[in-house]
Amino acid sequence: MQPFLDAIRETPQIFDGAMGTMIYEKGVFINACYDELCLTRPDLVREIHCEYVAAGADVIETNTFGANRIRLAEHGLADKVTAINTQAVKLAREVADDNIYVAASVGPCLNSHQLWSDDTAEPIRAAFSEQIQILINAGVDLIMLETFVHLGELLLAAECASGKGVPVFASFTINEHGHTLVGNTIKTMVHALSECPFVDGLGINCGVGPSHAYEATEQILSLTKKPLVVMPNAGLPRQVEGRTLYLTSPEYFTEYAKRLIELGARGVGGCCGTTPAHIRVASKAVKSLSKVKKHVDIQRYEPESSQNITLVPPAEKSQFARRILNGEKVTSIELLPPRTFDLTVFLEKAKRCHEAGIDAINIPDGPRASARVSPMIAAIAMQREVGIEAVLHYCCRDRNLIGMQSDLLGAYAAGLRNVLIITGDPPKLGDYPDATGVFDVDAIGLTRVVSNLNRGFDVGGNPYGAATGIFAGVGANPCAISFDYEIERYQQKVEAGAEFSITQPIFDVNALFRFLDKAEQNDATIPVLAGVWPLTSFKNAEFMRNEVPGVEVPDAVMERMARCKTKEDGIHEGIAIGQEICEKISDRVAGFQVSAPFGKVDIALNVLNLHG
Repeated sequence: MQPFLDAIRETPQIFDGAMGTMIYEKGVFINACYDELCLTRPDLVREIHCEYVAAGADVIETNTFGANRIRLAEHGLADKVTAINTQAVKLAREVADDNIYVAASVGPCLNSHQLWSDDTAEPIRAAFSEQIQILINAGVDLIMLETFVHLGELLLAAECASGKGVPVFASFTINEHGHTLVGNTIKTMVHALSECPFVDGLGINCGVGPSHAYEATEQILSLTKKPLVVMPNAGLPRQVEGRTLYLTSPEYFTEYAKRLIELGARGVGGCCGTTPAHIRVASKAVKSLSKVKKHVDIQRYEPESSQNITLVPPAEKSQFARRILNGEKVTSIELLPPRTFDLTVFLEKAKRCHEAGIDAINIPDGPRASARVSPMIAAIAMQREVGIEAVLHYCCRDRNLIGMQSDLLGAYAAGLRNVLIITGDPPKLGDYPDATGVFDVDAIGLTRVVSNLNRGFDVGGNPYGAATGIFAGVGANPCAISFDYEIERYQQKVEAGAEFSITQPIFDVNALFRFLDKAEQNDATIPVLAGVWPLTSFKNAEFMRNEVPGVEVPDAVMERMARCKTKEDGIHEGIAIGQEICEKISDRVAGFQVSAPFGKVDIALNVLNLHG
């Protein structure tokens, strides 16, 4: 098995979630000693480990957070230090296969309200040394010192853990203001731990939810070169009928897990309130990221003069392409494929858009990873029966590379010319949490595949005697948290052969302008269609702001939607906001891609001042 430090530097690692939360959910009261359960209820502890491994964790932590002599003495269990820690490692090892690391969870000896002083150092040193040596002897792969608030105690624990042949990670807890409970700043903690020779990696855990953990991570990564593991709570706790609950969804937690990895964290996991459901969703999402998953390398191929391949000029690929490349303002409306095989309603909506003068219908591929009629079949039927062009979303999630090439050739043969290439949401964000994603390539790689097809080459570089004329579009996210990373990927998409782009829904026009300015500076200048989502209510605005990846809804927009008293008021205000956005950005974009919220095309048409 690869040494853990090598593994985490090479590939971001998924840690498990909360042990205490799971024990409580399984009916054990909080006044029990959770560490002792390794002896009294080993099946329960083993079951929790199994659930996290099944959820996709690369690292599971032993149930030993409070299993030092000082903390166990509070329960009259000081004489069971060896038995509890040894059994805890045994239970984790029984579950972990050759690809799963076992981390020793070592918590502080002091409670958060106790003061640290040099006078108390020796008994604490003895307690740490004893527990950590037992854990090492039992066979852990790393030491995870976690949930510390006293810098002195954390440094002492790291010293006790050093020189024993396994890496030591030192994790501390902060509040929403970026301080430990005793007032130390992030900068003070990180500087001391980075300079400490006994610490191999850093971490933050507990204390805050995903958003505050992200803000702290931005600061920490600028201060250290040691690998960082981030394990936030599921969110801020709330008291519900006497119970402390964490109400943040696994999808929300996952979005920040992805952002943390994109930012540069080398490990993510969960603390209080997180469960295998959170880790399952986060694991699949993180492991499909382009920074994590190794994609098939797609080469660029150029035809030789002897091959006599006729290339299709970009402006001749479709009417949609001609209008965009001639500088005409284009309009597109997004319609979801139906969940039923009956296309009647879908085609009626497309017809209304066509009669209103819309240039194309944008058809998503598996929106939020749900199952619907094949968008390709819906697009073919629509073009044949309605006569309006489709912009077909095609994502990398569901098919391998050969299958994707076959689909693209088949779509072209059936008359589809405009394709929006996207990486796609991992399946766990949708209706089928046990489904897996393929992701042989990401959007950059698939754009290169299409570019090769447009020059007459298949994915293996073999000429097939003709060239497709696919008008290749890509997605853009002006509000990406990792702005530089998004710009870098956007530039790579353009270099791979992208001919136009469609943005995520725009609510902050300054963010769009900033993105366009940066793209122009990097010579990534292709026509951009701005995504516009007409809000329908304050609740809809909250959902877009909190749950839809890549969408930022400014406070000013939230305030406007909050003032709406009726459903009709909300729809009217959402249309007005959409119209204002279109007017403000019109000079900078090639057109608009307007969504039809809940399938209501009248709302989308009103944003464009059109009527079907």
